[in-house]
This record gives sequence, structure tokens and C-alpha cells, in this order.
Amino acid sequence: MNRYAVRAKMHNMDKKKELERIKEESGLSWRKFAESFGIPYRTVQDWHLGNRPMPEYILRLMVYKVETEKLLREYKIEKR
Repeated sequence: MNRYAVRAKMHNMDKKKELERIKEESGLSWRKFAESFGIPYRTVQDWHLGNRPMPEYILRLMVYKVETEKLLREYKIEKR
């Protein structure tokens, strides 16, 4: 495995860990987590299992949504 493949694999592992972190923070099952983003469950499952690379921009949007919803719950502001 060349160094670029190793970097790509490490980068995908970082994304996988971040995906797991935000899923846990959401408090949802994997199926409900996928549904909350309108993403097919199988796609999220493939990202989680490392079978398919996850686009970084989607991960950033997911983090933003989960963290924003957490703040809204903490401050008791209703979602619109």
C-alpha cells in the first residue's frame, strides 16, 4: 500500500469515528439517524462499516445539524 492509500485509509477512519461520535450524540438508532438526514440507511451503514467513502462535506453538514440541534435542546428553543 503506497503512502497516499495509507493517508486515504486513515482519513476515512477519522470520518468513520466522527460519524460514530455524532450518531451517539444524536441519541438515535442508525436507522433513525439516517432517516433524520434523508439518507438511505444502507448508505449510512456502508459509511459506518467503511465499505464506501463518505463525502467530507456531508459529514460537516451532519456535524453542524447534530450540534445545532443539541444547542437548541439545551437552550429549550423549539425547532421550526
